[in-house]
Amino acid sequence: MLQAPFHPIIYVRGYAMSEGERNDTAADPFCGFNLGSTIYRASTDKREPPKKFVFESPLLRLAAEFGYGDVYENGLDIMDADWQPRAGNAGIPARSVVIYRYYDDGSTLLGEGKARNIEDYSRGLSALVRRVCALVAAQEGVPEAEVRCYLVAHSMGGLVVRGFLQNPALGEAAARRAVNKVFTYATPHNGIQLAGFQVPSWLTLNDIDNFNHRRMAGYLNLQAVYDKFRRVDFLPEAVFPIDRVFCMVGTNRADYEAGMGLSRAFAGNGSDGLVRVDNASVWGLDARLNITKTAATAYCYRAHSGFFGIVNSEEAYQNLSRFLFGDVRVDIWLQVDEVRLPEALEAQAAEVEALYQFELLARPRGKRWFLSRRTAEEDSPACRTHQQLTRQQDTGGNLIYLSTVFLANRAKVSTQDRTLAYAMDLGVRVPDYQINKRFWPDQHFEGSHLFRDSLLISLEPPINEGGDWQIKHNWESERVGVATRALSYETVKGGALQIEVALPAGHSKPGVSGKVLLIVSAWNT
Repeated sequence: MLQAPFHPIIYVRGYAMSEGERNDTAADPFCGFNLGSTIYRASTDKREPPKKFVFESPLLRLAAEFGYGDVYENGLDIMDADWQPRAGNAGIPARSVVIYRYYDDGSTLLGEGKARNIEDYSRGLSALVRRVCALVAAQEGVPEAEVRCYLVAHSMGGLVVRGFLQNPALGEAAARRAVNKVFTYATPHNGIQLAGFQVPSWLTLNDIDNFNHRRMAGYLNLQAVYDKFRRVDFLPEAVFPIDRVFCMVGTNRADYEAGMGLSRAFAGNGSDGLVRVDNASVWGLDARLNITKTAATAYCYRAHSGFFGIVNSEEAYQNLSRFLFGDVRVDIWLQVDEVRLPEALEAQAAEVEALYQFELLARPRGKRWFLSRRTAEEDSPACRTHQQLTRQQDTGGNLIYLSTVFLANRAKVSTQDRTLAYAMDLGVRVPDYQINKRFWPDQHFEGSHLFRDSLLISLEPPINEGGDWQIKHNWESERVGVATRALSYETVKGGALQIEVALPAGHSKPGVSGKVLLIVSAWNT
C-alpha cells in the first residue's frame, strides 16, 4: 500500500546550452542530482576563504534518510523499451527517484546531437509521469489513479514542469492530476534579464529564446496574462494549487563562473549569477477572494550552479525534504503599523522618499545553515518605499511576505519532545532618506537598523484532531535561547492558525512599529 507522503520523485534538470554540455548530461546517470559539496560561503566577501561543510548530495540524503532508491536495472531506465522490473518486482516502489533524461536525444552520445524545443520536453515529462504512476501502481498493488508524484526541478527544468502543467497541449490531464507538489531551484519563472534587458526573442541559437517573455508566454499558455502584466511568473490556481509549490531562490552571484564570469556581470546584483531574485518565484490569484497568492519561497546564499551551487547545498536540501515530508508549514509575514521619521524630517514628511529593507534569517536551533536567508548585503531583502508604508496601507503596502518554512518532527533529536522550535532574526534597515530628490545625510548611519531582534518560536501540535496547539515565544532581547511566553492564536480559513507577535515596544525616532504574522498549518495530514 502507498505510504503518504513518500511519493516517487521525478527530477528535471536545467538548461544545457552546448553540445558538450548535453553530452556531459547524457553521460551522467543522475544529471547532476548526485553532486555534493564540501564548501560554502559564510560571507559575501570572496577574499575570505570558504568554510568546510560536507553535503553528500540530494540523492544520497534522500536514500539515507528516507529510503529512496533509483530505478535503473540492467543498465536501462524505465523509459527504455526493453526495461524490465527488478527480480521479484512488478514495477517500482513508491520511494523511487526517477531522472527525466530529456537531453539524451540531444547528445551526440545517445542521439543526433540536436536539442529539441521545450514543448517536446514538457510532453515527454507528461509521458514519464504516466509511466511512473503505472509502475508504482503495479508494485504497490493500488489503482494507477491513486498514485501521486513530486516534481523537483532546477533552472529551466522548472519551465519544463510549468509547460506540462499549464499548457493543455503539452500534457495529459491524468498526468497533471498525479502531481502532488512541485519544488524548483533557481528557476527563471519570469525569464532571464541580462544588463536589465530580456533575452531577445530573435536569439534562437541553442534555444536561448526559451527565456524570452513572449516565447515563454506561448509555451506556458499565458498570452493574456503577459499582455496585461508583462510578466510570465503566473500560475493559475485552476491549473495547479499555488500552495503546493516551493521556490528556492539563490542570491550569490559572485560564485557563478559560467561564461568566464560574464553571466554574473550581465545578470547584475540581486541575482544568483544568472536568474534575478525577483524572477525566481511564482504567484497566483484566488478569484474567489480577489487576492494574489505567493508560492512558498525561501532564500539562500548560493549560486545558480557550481561548487557553491544551490542544488548541492544543505540549505536547499533541508527545504526540499521538509516541504515534501514535513509536518508543519509556517508562512512568515511582517505588518508595519508605523514608521517614524527623524525629528528633523517630520515637518517635511510629505516630501520624504525612502526605501526600507526588511531582513530575515530563519534558523533551526544549533544548525550551521538557514532555512531562509534574506539580507541587504546579499541583495535579497523585501523592500517597500516610504509611500507604500505610509500612504498605501489600504492596498496592502504595509503587509510584507518574508518567507515560508516547513518544520519536521523527524529533524528533532528527542522523539519524546513534540515541540518544533526555530528562531527568526528580523531586521529593518535604515533607509537613505531623500528630500525633493536630494540625499539627506543627518541623524542616521549607513547600514544601521531601525529594528533588529530575534524571535524564538516553539510550536507543539495537538495530540488529537481538533485539540489545541501550544505556542510559546520570546524576543531574545528579553530572554536568550528559550521560548517561554504563551501565545494565543486565531483559527482562519482552511483551519490554519494566525499568530501575531508585536515587535518590542519602541518610540525612538527614526523607528518602526508593527507585528510579525505567522500563518501556521498542519502539513502532509
